[in-house]
Amino acid sequence: MGTNTIILVAVIGLLLFSLILWFFSRYKKCPSDKIMVIYGRVGKNKDGSTRSAKCIHGGAAFIVPVVQAYEFLDLTPMSIPVDLKNALSRQNIRIDVPSRFTVGISTEPSVMQNAAERLLGLQLADIQELSKDIIFGQLRLIIATMDIEEINTDRDKFLEAVSRNVEVELKKIGLRLINVNLTDISDESGYISALGKEAAAKAINDAKKSVAEKERDGAIGEANAKMDERINVSKADAEAIQGENLAKTEIAMSNATLREKQAEALRIATAAEKIQAAKALEEAYSAEKEAEQARSAREKATLEADVIVQTEIQKRQIELEAEAEAEKIRRKAQGEADAIFAKMEAEARGMEEILRKQAAGFAEIVKSANGDAEAALKLLIADKLEDLMRIQVDAIKNIKIDKVTVWDSGSADGKSSTANFLSGLMKSVPPLEEVFAMSGLTLPEYLGKKKDEENKAEEVEVLDAEVIEE
Repeated sequence: MGTNTIILVAVIGLLLFSLILWFFSRYKKCPSDKIMVIYGRVGKNKDGSTRSAKCIHGGAAFIVPVVQAYEFLDLTPMSIPVDLKNALSRQNIRIDVPSRFTVGISTEPSVMQNAAERLLGLQLADIQELSKDIIFGQLRLIIATMDIEEINTDRDKFLEAVSRNVEVELKKIGLRLINVNLTDISDESGYISALGKEAAAKAINDAKKSVAEKERDGAIGEANAKMDERINVSKADAEAIQGENLAKTEIAMSNATLREKQAEALRIATAAEKIQAAKALEEAYSAEKEAEQARSAREKATLEADVIVQTEIQKRQIELEAEAEAEKIRRKAQGEADAIFAKMEAEARGMEEILRKQAAGFAEIVKSANGDAEAALKLLIADKLEDLMRIQVDAIKNIKIDKVTVWDSGSADGKSSTANFLSGLMKSVPPLEEVFAMSGLTLPEYLGKKKDEENKAEEVEVLDAEVIEE
């Protein structure tokens, strides 16, 4: 290799090393107390618009040569004195509000973007002046909406209102409020001073009143303590006397209880002895009683055995005799029943035979009458006519009349009272025609016809006369 080649290689190596160094020099790291703002060609927003800057807090980024550049925003807090004078309150009283505000660049993404757009390149003094103008305006606005009493007494409410309004305005330029400190509030008319004097006087009066009340409470407490001491001493003496009396009473009660227990023990012992003696006698009597009961039971069992055996024998004998008598009666009743049944059966057979003979005889009579049933019936009636007449005569034959006294009051319709009596007596006997009619038969014409009522009356009179003559 020649010298030229070595030089060429050395130059190329140096260029590459320089290029690497230059490349790494474009990779910038952001310190923790700064915000690195990259501007130039940094991309687009979500809505498609071109981004003005890219803010990085912590970390690092590569700065593209030619198309990008970068600067830092300092995060160091800035203390801004704000001496507000002649601010008009809601009561139209002008007050002075000296205060000090501590602000700094915010690290919120949206607020950092505002700071990159509005504060990049400004000096620290310029940023303080801009912040002071915003704070002055918001302070005057807040004081105009509040009373002096609120501002002076309720500092927390005033500071909260200031922080809320100032914070909103500072974020618009990329700052945030860190702290608010109000040093003092005063007014030209001396209103706040008067309020302070009034509060001081009230506090002094309250203190004096409190001291007087405490002294009074102390005197009352001392008197109460002495009273309590006397009461407690008296109470202690009374309790001591009461305790002594109570102790004596308890001793007396204890002695009485002891004597009572001794008497009770003696009574229990005596009672126990008597109870034991009584139990011994009772057990003796019980043993004798049990022996007597056993002896009585044995004798009773012996007697019952003799009597029961004899009674059982007699009972069995009576039962056997009763069974024999019952069997005898049953056989006798059976014999009588058989005899009655045989008798009734014989009578039934006799009646059946009679009826059969009568039926055969009636059949012969009908046959004799050439099959004429009415003529056969007439023959039967003619055969029994004498018996029927006898039955009618027998109805009044046995009437005995020892003496008949007649008071005849004359005649009516040509008939005497006596004749009417006898006629009625004869009418009480059923005529033969009525007897046949009750039997469902008709009297044959050859036995007579029914006469009119006048002929019957004459016949009755004749019969009455005959009866009287008899």
